[in-house]
Amino acid sequence: MAGPDGELRCGWGASSGEYLAYHDSEWGRPVRDDRGLYERLCLEAFQSGLSWLTILRKREAFRSAFAEFEIERVAAFGSADVERLLADAAIVRNRAKIDATVANARAATELRVSGESLSELIWSFAPGGDRRAPRTYEDVPSKTAESQALARELKRRGFRFVGPTTAYALMQACGLVNDHLAGCAVRDAVEADRQH
Repeated sequence: MAGPDGELRCGWGASSGEYLAYHDSEWGRPVRDDRGLYERLCLEAFQSGLSWLTILRKREAFRSAFAEFEIERVAAFGSADVERLLADAAIVRNRAKIDATVANARAATELRVSGESLSELIWSFAPGGDRRAPRTYEDVPSKTAESQALARELKRRGFRFVGPTTAYALMQACGLVNDHLAGCAVRDAVEADRQH
């Protein structure tokens, strides 16, 4: 679909201003820091069953509610914090997803204690080799063998709300794969970012 500048983009990326900004500057670009990966993991979990646009529009509220996704700070959240979050109309008020966000911070903290990082763990599941650019949405999988393996390992490490579809959405969002469609104006720039 052509964006406001006439450039072709993945259809969803040109469907709203929020999607355009996210598509062009963030989706598929490599995220290698623990905080950034933790934020996206949590947001992908919150998106489950909802529109991604809903999550994008609430993103700043999520950041405020969850201490800018600083892992150690969220890991220290207690029951009073959970009740505060359940009362916060600016975010998605789902107890299971809120509890998972706190549990995932604790699991990420445990990784650090054992000398590992969330980034190392997630990026160890990046597919190797070159993949053909998808030509249509039908060519884009909802899960892969790598996302299934990543989901299993995250669950084994104590992470929650991380099924293979959520894990694949994380891989797409954070640049482990480049699922911008062939002909998308930002596909080559994203691929160049992934090579560095």
